[in-house]
Amino acid sequence: MDKKLALITGASRGLGAALAEELAAQGWHVIAVGRTLGALEELDDRIQAKGGSATLAALDITNDDAMRHLCRDIHDRWGHLDLWAHTAIHAPPMTPADHVMLKDWDKCVGINMRATGFLLTMIAPLLAAAADRGTALFVDDPVASGKFMGAYGASKAAQMALARAWAAESVRTGPRVLVEPCAPMPTATRARFFPGEDRNSLTPCRQEAARLVQLLAQDQD
Repeated sequence: MDKKLALITGASRGLGAALAEELAAQGWHVIAVGRTLGALEELDDRIQAKGGSATLAALDITNDDAMRHLCRDIHDRWGHLDLWAHTAIHAPPMTPADHVMLKDWDKCVGINMRATGFLLTMIAPLLAAAADRGTALFVDDPVASGKFMGAYGASKAAQMALARAWAAESVRTGPRVLVEPCAPMPTATRARFFPGEDRNSLTPCRQEAARLVQLLAQDQD
């Protein structure tokens, strides 16, 4: 396959889906990972309607065995990845820090922290095998702190700390690791924290995805 390969974790909706569409429109083959098969199939329909191509993987990123098999399948089929865009995130209900339920802490830790660290170890060799050093993209959230966001903010901060450490460690050896803050978008995550917000005033996910893809291209020049 001559197309560049992008793995997007959290591709069912929001920024992940928009990134998948934008990359596919620019000639990439997208491996779209998400828990909701119906949403992935709708994404695939939109990609194919514009002449793009995608491989769908309806998986839970916290399932270690499933993600191991996926990475092995990528290795066996293509031998490398050019891009990993990690957009999967969990936002629990807003609550005071001393009222966070254990199940919400566990889910935040499992998705936002543990899964990120585990996937890093599985995907790093695939990025290293790319002809032109692969790239990992992590999305920072400037509003991931404040009142009633303790569980989300703490787990997101841990995810960003890991990504920034990897970025510093990989400057000379690769892969490229980009940690990029994004404009406020009308995503389901943001709606949890700002339910009364005028969503028309937010940056469309597709617009932000186009900016990120342009940033990726500039980084490779």
